[in-house]
Amino acid sequence: MLKEYKSIKEIVGPLMLVDGVEGVKYDELVEIEQKDGDIRRGKVLEINRDKALVQLFEGSQGIEMSTSKARFLGRSLTLAVSEDMLGRVFDGMGNPKDGGAPIIPEKRLDINGQPINPAARDYPNEFIETGVSAIDGLNTLVRGQKLPVFSASGLPHAELAAQIARQAKVIGSDEKFAVVFGAIGITYEEAEFFMSDFRRTGAIDRAVLFMNLANDPAVERIATPRMALTAAEYLAFEKDMHVLVILTDITNYAEALREVSAARREVPGRRGYPGYLYTDLATMYERAGRIVGKKGSITQIPILTMPEEDKTHPIPDLTGYITEGQIILSRELHKKGVIPPIDVLPSLSRLKNKGIGEGKTRADHADNMNQLFSAYARGKEAKELSAILGDAALSPVDRLYAKFAEEFEKEYVSQGFESDRSIEKTLEIGWKLLTILPRSEMKRIRDEYLEKYYDTIKKED
Repeated sequence: MLKEYKSIKEIVGPLMLVDGVEGVKYDELVEIEQKDGDIRRGKVLEINRDKALVQLFEGSQGIEMSTSKARFLGRSLTLAVSEDMLGRVFDGMGNPKDGGAPIIPEKRLDINGQPINPAARDYPNEFIETGVSAIDGLNTLVRGQKLPVFSASGLPHAELAAQIARQAKVIGSDEKFAVVFGAIGITYEEAEFFMSDFRRTGAIDRAVLFMNLANDPAVERIATPRMALTAAEYLAFEKDMHVLVILTDITNYAEALREVSAARREVPGRRGYPGYLYTDLATMYERAGRIVGKKGSITQIPILTMPEEDKTHPIPDLTGYITEGQIILSRELHKKGVIPPIDVLPSLSRLKNKGIGEGKTRADHADNMNQLFSAYARGKEAKELSAILGDAALSPVDRLYAKFAEEFEKEYVSQGFESDRSIEKTLEIGWKLLTILPRSEMKRIRDEYLEKYYDTIKKED
């Protein structure tokens, strides 16, 4: 039997204290019924003897302590899941938002997920083609990986996210591919952009969208990414799908966490964020991966805007610790008109070597990638030098490197948000660019590949 309590003692921001409770558990759902019959929901954050601290999902404005009742439901927050979720749009709490009928659930899953036994984890080693050259060619995404995008305000991370969601696929696999998109605290304009882009391109048919808008309660933001990941786990491990989870914007999530932490009067950690920010982010990011004996997988691309464009800020810093690399967007490239403005040198995919090579992409991929990185780094140095000393101070080879860096940004990185390049096309462009440089500079490529690709292109020219 559900117990009702009229002993609400204190309300501070999104938190409420209920006194004299019995048999209440952590994370339990709570309904607060007001005098006029209006019901708000929350969950138990903390229990101290007979006192329960409740976190409200809808905010606490207008709640009268004397006339309101708190009802503890005896279960935690769950998500109704079914294969019919594909092609649907939900709000941050998992309620349909597209005007369609509620989901008839196959089952209800706890949004905190089930812990994965580390021994049951399978190593990520299959290539995912995003159609974006700067990612596929140089910072390859692998199935089961978590690869964040570090952006800054005003940079086109939303367009990049939509492009990856539209284009991503596993080559040479007949298993179904789905995209779960979790939007956390985004503007109505951004939400509209994602929905219309997905509908325009037909990507909505294989996508599940969870939308938490900027005017929704901040507390809801804490649940939204977990809703998205629960849907992804169901599709991956029970329906054998390859699932790509895109979460944007993790900065809004961390801000909501800070807000709740401040309301709880906790001792703040770095820059006012709670000390458990690392642990909290890890509970989300570590839900990516593959499981031995299961066909499905979860690949994560969390997107965050770095406050003040500072990658030492706690959110990107801790994210980089947990995840397997990062894709960094550059303001400088954006000003030059490079689309997408991916800065390939500080970007990194720690698992890229596992997802490339013979049978996955192509045998020459690793050599091509290493040479491009080396040439671009030297080209950028040459350009900086010419800006200080003038072109005349550069050696003929350095001038070629400077030219390579320009062409590389123009041809390889800048491909627009509508272009979907196959890995063959990306490698082709890479080889063509390398022919700007003399053969003697190809120090990172084996002779057999130079003969097969470099020499062939040179002859054609």
